[in-house]
Amino acid sequence: MLARIEQLLPDLSPAEARVGRWLLDHPRQCLEAPLAEVAAAAGTSEPTVVRFCRRLGLGGFRELRIRLAESLGRPADYVHRGVLPDDSAADAVAKVIDSAVQTLMTLRDGIGMMPIAEIVEAMADARQIVFAGLGASGYVARDARQKFFRLGIPCSVATDGPTILQSAAIAGRREVFVLISHSGGQPELVRAARLCRKRGAIVVAVTKDAFVLGREADYVLESCSAEDTSLYTPMESRLAQLAILDAVQVSLALQLGEAGAENLRAAKMALGEEAAAGQS
Repeated sequence: MLARIEQLLPDLSPAEARVGRWLLDHPRQCLEAPLAEVAAAAGTSEPTVVRFCRRLGLGGFRELRIRLAESLGRPADYVHRGVLPDDSAADAVAKVIDSAVQTLMTLRDGIGMMPIAEIVEAMADARQIVFAGLGASGYVARDARQKFFRLGIPCSVATDGPTILQSAAIAGRREVFVLISHSGGQPELVRAARLCRKRGAIVVAVTKDAFVLGREADYVLESCSAEDTSLYTPMESRLAQLAILDAVQVSLALQLGEAGAENLRAAKMALGEEAAAGQS
């Protein structure tokens, strides 16, 4: 939560920013202080503190205190523990798991800020959903396609530059392109986003708002991992991408109601029938 507050500061009004800076300087004091005391200490009003909470995607001041307590209760050594060449196998495993836990906790803190309801609405009405990514993100795209198509919405996947660009070049309205990128700067994905928007398709980027790809998208599902992928295969960034898309898929299933549930049941039963036929 503290990292999210610091990240949000440049986008806040001056009064809201004062609340954010006070919280960053006095997080433990906020756990016991009433709303009026926090407002006075930050030199602002109680409604401003409440607006600040909502900018964080929270329901109000009470939820802010809960999220702060969770953040302050986490081990500090979860952060910035990259795997080093001389680490033992046990240390490397512990670091990988710690980093994954921290990434998923950070993702949970920011999920309320993401436009999931808007994305789900667009997907529910989509003629097709296209999942696209390069390298490790391509595997995430394949995983997403495998999960989403079972809801009864046509889905496809593109995991190489030419296919991604050609798919974007013939995109149509009521198509949703989900472009997945940890770095957010691959030229093929950025160009695909521009092609999609030119043709009226909706672009969802699984990346960071500030990256080039994020700025070209209609909606951003912000991946919060800060890992350096230049040395080892991406680990927690891939987990964050998978978790975000899993959350969207579940939300889409709820939006589709009984129709989505029936498609999921039919898909599962088809596998059971195939297995039974193989045994006969």
